[in-house]
Amino acid sequence: MIGKIATGEVEDERDEVKSAAAQLGSLGGRKRAESMTPERRAEIAKKAAAKRWSNGA
Repeated sequence: MIGKIATGEVEDERDEVKSAAAQLGSLGGRKRAESMTPERRAEIAKKAAAKRWSNGA
C-alpha cells in the first residue's frame, strides 16, 4: 500500500487527525514558555545554540 501511495497509483485516504497525546504535547511547550521569564528562555536558547554549534562544526 505504501508503495502504491508513493507511486501515485492509490490516493492516501487516511485522516490527518492527531492523537490526543500529540495534541496535548503541542500545547505543552507553549504553556511552559509562557510560564518562564524572558531571561530564562534566553538562557535555554543560548545553551541549545552552543550545544548545536559545538558538534564538530
